[in-house]
Amino acid sequence: MNRHIVITGAGSGIGRQIALRFAEHGGTLTLVDFRGDAAATVAAEAKELGASAVHVHTTDLRDPEAPAEAIAEAWATAPVDVLVNSAGVYPATPFLELNAATWDAVQHLNVRAPLLTTVALARLACESGCKPVVVNISSGAALRARPGAAPYATSKAALEMVTRASALELGRLGIRVNAVAPGFVTVDSEANPVTEEYASAVSANPLGRRGRPDDIAKAVLWLCSDEAEWVTGEVLRVDGGASTGAMNLPLHWTPTILKEVDA
Repeated sequence: MNRHIVITGAGSGIGRQIALRFAEHGGTLTLVDFRGDAAATVAAEAKELGASAVHVHTTDLRDPEAPAEAIAEAWATAPVDVLVNSAGVYPATPFLELNAATWDAVQHLNVRAPLLTTVALARLACESGCKPVVVNISSGAALRARPGAAPYATSKAALEMVTRASALELGRLGIRVNAVAPGFVTVDSEANPVTEEYASAVSANPLGRRGRPDDIAKAVLWLCSDEAEWVTGEVLRVDGGASTGAMNLPLHWTPTILKEVDA
């Protein structure tokens, strides 16, 4: 696989695992993260796994100019075939403590940055005739609000619409845009720490185990493959079935057959 893959938020968690999965197939990687040392560590791992070349771009994607600059720098190395927008923050802020600054910090990284990287990539692709694939990393929170997560849940709901809108307008250029929405995934992220109490509360799902970063990475690779060449504008929920409904509610009535069994 001789492709150039750009991954934002590649320094840890899901972004890191996506980078390592792509590395196993060779090609060139550009790892974008605000923590240059963390991205450099992942770059070394990716090289060992088979990536032909790995570049690190250190930037804060909340800066309005940073997304386009990251894509331009990557493109200068080689045309970009795949863009995975994995960078994101998940702060816990009680609703009554919200202000413009805390709201904007989440929206700028979780929504504006992937929008602007996609716009920048699409412009370059249009000029060159390339047909890249874009995958955004959403969340189950896009469908269900959580205490303290109003900015985050809103940002992921907005990102899913960005995904659809991008796919609608870029399809004529041969550019596919999809999203993967993980359920609870254990990542041990310093940037987005969670307590065990929280993890236990949100991780229930019909398949009975918590997600792993590689569950998400495999879904991303499929969406970027030729097997998914007629898939665009979709949100693939990789959550162990968590989005199918509430897991821990009691029956709201006792069926007659159960009463007979109990008797």
